[in-house]
Amino acid sequence: MEALGCAPKPLPSSAKSSRRSACSGGVFDLPRARERLQALAAQTLAPTFWNDAQAARPVVKEKAALEARLNQYDTIAGQLSDAKTLLELGEAEGDTASVTEAEAQLAALLPQAQKLEIQCLLGGELDDAACYIEIHAGAGGTESCDWAAMLARMYRRWAERSGFKVTLLDETPGDQVGLKATTLKFEGPFAYGLTKTESGVHRLVRISPFDSNARRHTSFASVFVYPEVDETIEIDLDMSQVRVDTYRSSGAGGQHVNKTDSAIRLTHLPTNTVVACQQDRSQHRNREIAIQLLKAKLYELELQKQQEEKNKLEATKTEIGWGHQIRSYVLQPYQMVKDLRTGVETSNTVAVLDGDLDDFIRAALAARVGTG
Repeated sequence: MEALGCAPKPLPSSAKSSRRSACSGGVFDLPRARERLQALAAQTLAPTFWNDAQAARPVVKEKAALEARLNQYDTIAGQLSDAKTLLELGEAEGDTASVTEAEAQLAALLPQAQKLEIQCLLGGELDDAACYIEIHAGAGGTESCDWAAMLARMYRRWAERSGFKVTLLDETPGDQVGLKATTLKFEGPFAYGLTKTESGVHRLVRISPFDSNARRHTSFASVFVYPEVDETIEIDLDMSQVRVDTYRSSGAGGQHVNKTDSAIRLTHLPTNTVVACQQDRSQHRNREIAIQLLKAKLYELELQKQQEEKNKLEATKTEIGWGHQIRSYVLQPYQMVKDLRTGVETSNTVAVLDGDLDDFIRAALAARVGTG
């Protein structure tokens, strides 16, 4: 811990057990989840429950998450039972209209069941936390800046489809087009757990729109995902080891934003970890958000170091170029998106770049469970 210049305190045993209680090796344990929900409900009814608001908040949060998950399961199970009954009756009576209706109901249930399946693969202690996603352009110059912007749009679209709140925290435009770097925050159920497997280098192959000779170009961008630090996890950050820089916000932001040094950049000197925020017009507020970002990033780095879990951190710190990509997006001479870790691929590149990532995420999570 001392090497990082911060001292994250370990999760209380009660918090660890509660987060893992409904999961076993990343698989949803339905009976245990119901028992856990009953225990949490009993806790909230205790007369002294709200005497300690800080201790009560994680209990309420876990209870709400379990209720949502179980309600989702029960709804799908009920609809599945109804559709099955309708199908059996229709087949028994030769009622083709009922059979068609039942088949339509089953088809409509499939995407919901697939989303629930993805959630059932989550078992990490911070999987239910909000998360930050950083995107950096790599080898390829202008091409890679444009690719970084395409990735940012793809993840925004995926997050919106997933029902997450998306907040732009920082953005550095490219010299001509696109983005050199950007930081987004996703808030919603299991935001970190569902996003974490996207960390790594992403490769794009296409005919360049910036090349007058219409030649094929290869571009790279890196993605790094890390969880928001829970309020129950205390991190003692030594600000004497942090360099604070102020600068003017970039891009269109109104008269005030671009005329004052309201943006904040923090550099943690022992680890050379850099975060930035230009979300707010207030320098003080941007500083608060940047400190929260830095704590979250240092906590994730420490978890990676301690657990040595499949070299997650190393995958994000390698060169942003050839030989390090986790996924390739080929638009020319053929259409194909392929995840090099799981082998999952699709020719529907338009859908993927518009945020259709669930198949890739499901396979990556299943691979982690299968090897972990």
